[in-house]
Amino acid sequence: MSEKSDFWTRVDVVGVTGSTNADLAEAARLGAEEGRVLLAEEQVSGRGRLDRRWESPARAGLMLSVLLRPTLPRELWGTLGIAAAVALESALREVCGVQAKLKWPNDVLVDGKKVCGILAQAEGGAVVVGAGLNVSLTAEELPVPEATSLLAAGARTLDREEIAAAFLTRFAAEYRTWQEQGPGPAVARWERNSDTLGREVAVSFPNGRNLTGRAVGIDADGRLRVDPGDGAVETVAAGDVVHLRPRA
Repeated sequence: MSEKSDFWTRVDVVGVTGSTNADLAEAARLGAEEGRVLLAEEQVSGRGRLDRRWESPARAGLMLSVLLRPTLPRELWGTLGIAAAVALESALREVCGVQAKLKWPNDVLVDGKKVCGILAQAEGGAVVVGAGLNVSLTAEELPVPEATSLLAAGARTLDREEIAAAFLTRFAAEYRTWQEQGPGPAVARWERNSDTLGREVAVSFPNGRNLTGRAVGIDADGRLRVDPGDGAVETVAAGDVVHLRPRA
């Protein structure tokens, strides 16, 4: 991969692990350098957003995490998930021939179904960004009806090494731009490829509150802007978003 020699400092591949994010978070606590990459053939206790458990069959998915040590203010770190999502969308389009769309905050969709989830978590002075991509899962192996895989989408390649190299190359470039210019360029690319903006959405907040309205944009910090239609536009920093069917 072209960016490996001058950005990604170390790439490790393990047969099975609980969570690549948890493993790199531990490495970060021990002082590991920026640019570490960890891939797993099988992940048995991965964690998604809102602490949801996430597993993948052996060699059927691409499970990887990267360790970053950003120099921008900490309040911007959450937008690294957006940068990762736009990098993956580009890799899937150019390498796999798959047209993907992005769902707020960090899901990647194909034909309206989730093919990848991305999770960015802070660990001290570092950020670990993890991606779980369904590659060769069959319809029977997919965890929920709302999920899909590159196999199901008819991707022209299912070579996980090739896909990983393409993603890492693009994410390294996105991260450098993010460090130099802030999250603006990644946010703009996310908006151009969004499947959320313009839709009616239902947002469930961690405190149990619910909000329904039209997703009208995301701000410079990556927060979703929702117009409820009967009041002021609200800015959502964290919540579970469901795309609603268009009104008749």
